[in-house]
Amino acid sequence: MSLMTVHGVKVPLRPDDVSPVIWQALDNETYEAKEAKWISKAVKPGDRVLELGSGIGIITSLIAQIPDVQVWAFEANPASVALAKRVVGANDLDNVVLLKGILAAGPPRPFTFYLRKDLWMSSMDKDQGPYEGEMTIVSTDADDFIVQHGANVLVMDIEGAERELLQHAKLPGIERVYLELHDHLYGLEGIRDITQALALKGYAYDPRGSRGPCVLFAKDDGPREYEEVEPDAA
Repeated sequence: MSLMTVHGVKVPLRPDDVSPVIWQALDNETYEAKEAKWISKAVKPGDRVLELGSGIGIITSLIAQIPDVQVWAFEANPASVALAKRVVGANDLDNVVLLKGILAAGPPRPFTFYLRKDLWMSSMDKDQGPYEGEMTIVSTDADDFIVQHGANVLVMDIEGAERELLQHAKLPGIERVYLELHDHLYGLEGIRDITQALALKGYAYDPRGSRGPCVLFAKDDGPREYEEVEPDAA
């Protein structure tokens, strides 16, 4: 077992726990680097965060390290859930509830989830690439979960499923939505669907917490934070 530190998070893994591609990304800290750098712009102290697509728990752990935050993290891939529990435990975080499953808009219904060697490529999209197995998962209603747990921030990286969810869920009480866009799966048409759906719900694109495909949409307009422009962003 190796104990590496990725974005300040302790990650106890063996090389055979993940694919060589993911292991290399962890080793050189390119794994979810943009999300790690900007998540603090989306999540504030005291927030109640619903995370969809927790992966192996690195972003989950970063969120949970923000003061007075409570996190409910969903992940569909059982292998990822097991690794995420190990990561959360290694960082002594007692404010995270890790749940195996899928949240979707509307009443529970079955989804086919496709398992891939690169854990971050596992998804509900059969055409995303070769897969090693598949499983059926019955969804939980996203809006019901949000209301029952009083979540006010939604964080998601769910390999394209964000398009349908954000179009059809009402997101009651959610002030900020932070997500990774997957334009390679649904093109600019899908991004248009997402931005229009969020605009109709009262969210605005917030450049203070957005970089490339990792974007923040917000309803609450807190104090604006000015930052030095990165060289590659000038």
